[in-house]
Amino acid sequence: MGLFSPWFLAGLAGLALPFYLHLLKRQTRQPKAVSSLMLYESRTQSSTRHRRLRYYLLLSLRLAMLLLMILAFANPFLNRNAAAVASNRLLLLVVDNSFSMRAGTRLADAKQAAMGVLAGKGAARAQVAAFDSELRLMTQPIEDQSALRAAVEAIQPGDGHGNFGELARAVRAMAESVHTPIELHLFSDMQRSGLAASFADMALPGNVQLTPHAVVTKAQPNWTVESVDAPGQVWGKDAKPVHVQAVIAGYGTPAAQRAVSLVVNGKTSATKTVAVPANGRATVDFPALEVPYGFSRCEVKIDSADGFPADDLRRFAVERSDPQKALLIHNYGDNRSPLYIGAALAAAAQSAFVLESIAVNEAADRQPSNYAFIVLSDLNSMPSILENSLAGYVKAGGSLLIAAGTSAGGRLEIPIFGARIIETRDYSRVPDRFMAVGASDSSYPAVAKADGWAGVKFFYALNVDPGDARVVVRLGDQTPLLLEKRIGEGRVVLLTSGLDNLTNDFPLHPAFVPFIEQTARYLAGSQRQGGARTVDAFLELRNAKERTQGVEVTDPEGKRPLTLGEAASAQSFQLTEAGYYQLRLADGRRNEVGVNADPKESNLDVIPGDVLALWQGKGGQAGEDPSAASRPAAPAKTRESVWWYVLLAALVAAAAESVLASRYLGTQREEK
Repeated sequence: MGLFSPWFLAGLAGLALPFYLHLLKRQTRQPKAVSSLMLYESRTQSSTRHRRLRYYLLLSLRLAMLLLMILAFANPFLNRNAAAVASNRLLLLVVDNSFSMRAGTRLADAKQAAMGVLAGKGAARAQVAAFDSELRLMTQPIEDQSALRAAVEAIQPGDGHGNFGELARAVRAMAESVHTPIELHLFSDMQRSGLAASFADMALPGNVQLTPHAVVTKAQPNWTVESVDAPGQVWGKDAKPVHVQAVIAGYGTPAAQRAVSLVVNGKTSATKTVAVPANGRATVDFPALEVPYGFSRCEVKIDSADGFPADDLRRFAVERSDPQKALLIHNYGDNRSPLYIGAALAAAAQSAFVLESIAVNEAADRQPSNYAFIVLSDLNSMPSILENSLAGYVKAGGSLLIAAGTSAGGRLEIPIFGARIIETRDYSRVPDRFMAVGASDSSYPAVAKADGWAGVKFFYALNVDPGDARVVVRLGDQTPLLLEKRIGEGRVVLLTSGLDNLTNDFPLHPAFVPFIEQTARYLAGSQRQGGARTVDAFLELRNAKERTQGVEVTDPEGKRPLTLGEAASAQSFQLTEAGYYQLRLADGRRNEVGVNADPKESNLDVIPGDVLALWQGKGGQAGEDPSAASRPAAPAKTRESVWWYVLLAALVAAAAESVLASRYLGTQREEK
């Protein structure tokens, strides 16, 4: 017998409480009126009678109740022979159905081995589960042999990445709620890439005994398409040639020639031969991807030359659409900002936007709703008709980029954005004659992909009161530089400096191009979720404010996995299968994503035997007697927790104490 949590025995000090209460109990008497105490003789009355213990049975019950409760918290256990408790154990059969189990007959072999264990389980309860990136229970703990066999047969190959750390975490949680020993039988290819980053994450509790059943014993050579670099979107009929680059990898393979094909909508558009070195990688480039308008399902695939053809291709989706129109409204005589913004969009966005540049006095007849986003650059004045039109455009869901420049310095607030202008900051008068960026939010795409604007010099900026706006970038003196504000259904981004090379040298830095590109995509709402994703990744379906419109998801099998309630409220969706998903997002945009298995699943190397033995708890210690292995094995022992029975005894003692205390209380009242 032993204790799982012996430190709770410190609570034995609380056993002094019943003694304390019994010893301090005083005999109380009702005071009586006496005319005079002059005739009474003073004497000392012995208090021995008051210090004497009474009600021994009641005291014993109280002590027993406290003792049993403390013992229950200490979690006592009994060492019993495993054979003696064979019918009082849980047989947990876990079948690995991760993507690598598609190789050869691995999954079929694992299920057959599980059937063999079920046939010899005897009277023990059993439970069937499948696992890849998470553990999924197929049954409850039952003894029904036919139901358990049916659950094993129902396990289908999956596309997730096997994770032994997640398996151990789930088993630890299960062991806390199961009061019997657990025999964990794991049927897997024991893929090495499934090991947790830290071996401590794979630790199993003392009442779990792991028995691995490896369906393979050595690594299998395998070639795979490891990655594909391709754009998610192409614009216009005369867009620049789009390159597709793929990496072909070999694991445990000899040097070989592999034929690589680019497939668009089921038709092979190009084929190349690449030399893959032994156990190495090679890159193949397709210089021109031709896709029609709309969404195209594309693949890069290699000729199958191994026992794992499921990973010989990688999927991605590409959309071709017409460029979106953008409008730049600038101050009269300003020819710098149109030049820099136009050049940045042309260089980075691959003709995604057609920029129309006009002076402010020509903007009255423009319809804002015809443009994906609008840029206001260094406007010294804005007609009220234009301001009202732009305000309505933003509230209806449009987007603005406002570059304040120097002309806004004479205003009290930024138009449409509504930020109060506190003062102007002329940094040409400070010792360094400029101010650099002090802090930036790296989660903002326009900042993260522009390297945080490092090295950019700002000579002029407006100090504004941000109010409820999000401050993305601040200068070194904490002046807000880049802000974003939601207005109605739209958004406005404010740059408190300019987009020319007078108020700063930003347009002359490499960071300017990714800033303009990412800001344009963000404001236009044209950021693709990604032409390709990995299984178990999450796709964002709506932002926090888009709650009125439902979303629609169609999985690779053509089914709709979201319920009506989830379609109306879900913020994100997990991609659980390899294939193509079609999506209609909350803002009305449509998207299609190619989903692939994790590339780690293509490395079929197995866990070394010593690591597997250590996971089972069979690792040998230094200095261990080598002859110990030849001695007769001692009967297997298992620890069976008995805290529940101890707690039940404490409850019985508490009930008896309550009844006995009530009876003694009545006796005391009669004595008075």
